[in-house]
Parts: sequence; C-alpha cells; structure tokens
Amino acid sequence: MSQPPDPLVAGRLEHYERLQREGLPVRYERSHRAAELHERFADLGAGEQTDVEVSVAGRVMLRRSFGKLLFLTIRDVTGTIQLFIESGTVGEEAFAAAVEIDLGDWVGARGTIVTTKKGELSVKPGDVVILQKSLRPLPDKWHGLTDIEARSRQRYLDLIANPESTRVALTRSAIVSELRRQFESRGYVEVETPVLLPQATGATARPFRTYHNALDQDMYLRIATELYLKRLVVGGLEKVFEIGRIFRNEGIDSTHNPEFTMLESYEAFADFNDIMELVEAVFSAVAQETVGSTVIQYQGREIDLTPPYKRRTMLEVVSEAVGEEISFDRADLSDLATRHGVTPEAGWGPGKIVFELFEEVGEATLWQPTFVTHYPTEVSPLAARNREDPRLTDRFELFIAGSEYANAFTELNDPIDQRRRFEQQLAAREAGDDEAHPLDEDFITALEYGMPPTGGLGIGVDRLVMLLTDQAHIRDVILFPTMRNRPSESSD
Repeated sequence: MSQPPDPLVAGRLEHYERLQREGLPVRYERSHRAAELHERFADLGAGEQTDVEVSVAGRVMLRRSFGKLLFLTIRDVTGTIQLFIESGTVGEEAFAAAVEIDLGDWVGARGTIVTTKKGELSVKPGDVVILQKSLRPLPDKWHGLTDIEARSRQRYLDLIANPESTRVALTRSAIVSELRRQFESRGYVEVETPVLLPQATGATARPFRTYHNALDQDMYLRIATELYLKRLVVGGLEKVFEIGRIFRNEGIDSTHNPEFTMLESYEAFADFNDIMELVEAVFSAVAQETVGSTVIQYQGREIDLTPPYKRRTMLEVVSEAVGEEISFDRADLSDLATRHGVTPEAGWGPGKIVFELFEEVGEATLWQPTFVTHYPTEVSPLAARNREDPRLTDRFELFIAGSEYANAFTELNDPIDQRRRFEQQLAAREAGDDEAHPLDEDFITALEYGMPPTGGLGIGVDRLVMLLTDQAHIRDVILFPTMRNRPSESSD
C-alpha cells in the first residue's frame, strides 16, 4: 500500500503550480549582501529608519507572523538579514502573497534599511518576490543533520542547515587560493598533468583501473603527479606546481578519502633543506591570511605554526617512542618491532621495519609542527640517497597533530640508481605488493637526458583545510566525499 501524500509537500506543490502559472523570475538584481549591510549600518540605533534603499535576496530560514506584520529572516552566502514586512507598506494583495512564503523559499526584497525596536537590522520592503519555491520542508537543524554520513550524502542540506559547513567550504576556497598565490609569488608556474594514465606511478599506492575502448588498453587514474612534473623540470621548466585531484584505491577513515586534493611542486637547484624553509613560509602565511593567526586551536589543543619548526630524524623519533635506541644494525630489530605491535613480513629489510615502527608508535607523539627527516631508502624509491649514510634519503615529512601534512625530498636524478630502485619495486610487485611502483621506462629515459638537482614537495590540501578549520574528519572538508552506496543505489 502506498504512503499517503505529505500534506506539507502537497500544499507547497499547489503554491508552486500557481507561481508557475504567474511566472517565476529568471534573474534578480541584488544591490547588497547581508554581511555588507551589517557592516555598513552597524552603528544604527534601535527603532531608527533610513531612506537608504537596497535590494536583497536569500533563502527564508525563519518566519514569524503577527497579524499585519510578517518577519522573514533570509540567508545568503555571507549571513542573514531580516525582512520587516508591513501590510500597509506593501499593500493588502502583496502582503497576502507574502504570507504564503514558506521556510526554504528563495525570495528577493526591495526596500529601506531600518532597525526594529529591539535593534535588529532589517529591510522594510515595498516589494517582495518569490524567486523559487522549496517543494520540500527544510530538515530539523538539530535532529536531521547532525549525523556526519547524512550531512556528507546531502551536502546541499548540510549547507542550508549548518552555517559552520558553509564557513568550512568558504575557508577551503580561500586556503586553495592562498596556496596558489604563495607559489606563484615565488616564481612557480602552475601546470596541468594527465589524470588518465597508461600506468599509475609516482607513489606507493593501489590505483583505480579502467579501460579505454578506442585505444583498447587498460588505463589508470593517477596516484600522484610527481613523475610528470619532473619531466617538465627535465624540459627546462625550473619551478612548477600543480593543485589537483589524486585517486588512490584505499580505505576510508578520518584522514583518508580515495579522491583527494594534493599540491605538488618541484624546484630546480634546490634540496630538501630549501623545501623545509618553503613549507614553513607557506604554511605560516596561509594560516595568517585565511584564519588570521599562526597560532590556532585544533581539537581543543593549541598549535603554533610560526617558523621555525622542529627537525628530528626518523630514528630519533622511533627511539624516543620505544624508550631505547634504534638502529638498522640491531639484530633483534624484528623482535623489537613485534613487541611494539608491528609484525614484519617476509622481504622487509631494516629500513621498512623502522618505517612501520614509526607509523605505529612515532607519528602520534608529534603534535607541534615537526619535520621528520632521513627516511630509509627502502621506502623512498624516488628520493636521493643521503651522502653520509646511503641507507637513508634526504627526505622529510611534516607532521602536525599526529598526521602527515607534507612529504618532500631531494629528488633522485641519477637514472642508473632510479632504474635499480624501480627494478627492486618491480620485484616486490611481482611478489604480490600491488602498491609497489611499476617500472616507468619513459621517466627513466627523461632522467637520462639530465634532470638538475631538484627539491620536490607534496602537500595534502584536505588535511591542511582540516587543520585550519578545526575539523576532525576529512569528510567535513570535502564537499562530496566518497561514500558507500545505500542499498537502493546499488547496481545489479
């Protein structure tokens, strides 16, 4: 038996059909946004009237009716403004039409700026027009949209019901713009590299695979932009960067989404020490410009993004976390790892074991900004070896609040060594590691033409937005995160 029609929806539909017959506007000339009016008339006293005429538009979020008076609070992207509608001002017929306005409807109004007796800034319109009817009642703000999954699936409702979500979305846009400005101001050139590739290279990650019918071949969504950006450095573009979507066929948790945004940059004639200074400058500047300070609160704790940041080697961090000195030469390294929750697999060398120990026990100890340096060569196939200890690389990752925010290194520009390391990765791949690098012959060919000393960097944009907007889950900073299909959405 079918459900009876919702009377609220039926009433709205009837009103909508009448509006359609009369003709709904296709555009509206707005003179001011809500925030502009609040700023301009901040000193207006209670009960004052002006002859300043404005036109505003927004969605109705609050409605109160008192006989011949109707108060509507509308919201635009900058905030809210009240409409103070009087029957004697707009006329009986127009007032009757205004009374039919529902919560959620889009309206426009032209009138003068006034304040109510309680001092609330308002527009006293002589003309109110419905721009579009909301056929569905808005959800209950306090009950319908507190669940993070519901908010992520229907982001449009989340943005309507939760001003905080709008703030995060706008701050994200500002962060991306400021990141771009920071790199462009330092002489970097923004470029675009392929998203659909014949093989997924540039990171240790499992790719998404698809099929190109016309070419009759498998294709992969990119897991990094690294190797294509390095090709451009070989070609003579000395400072390049790209802000783009990356796709990795991995799990979903509070800091991971299969589709995410990364900024990657490469600078000729620089090394990882130069890139550390770049990261300090960029992170502090972005924080200052977008949230107004380099000292922020994240999940109830203070973080100071003011340079300089701490610098510690991976071995130092792991040694402190386990309470004893760690080295690659310890005969009991595997047993020590097992005692601390890491089960070494066949084929792991000491570098891999130390890296896994770091992820297990070291990362969470790093709250204030910290550069963790000198990663094992075994887990850094694209980074230059450290000249004092070839088991290590000149690589760092920036950790804040226990999470990685940037990964960088002095780039490996030796084609012979690069081929050797790719071959080691290929062997791991053939042994069952589907995250190991494939062998990219064209990239090695590019290196054989000569790549200058280069410093490379990757910044996780989504995590940076989480940090600067104080959000604990990555789904709250991605407007449309990857979600599991609901049963009704699954294909046969």
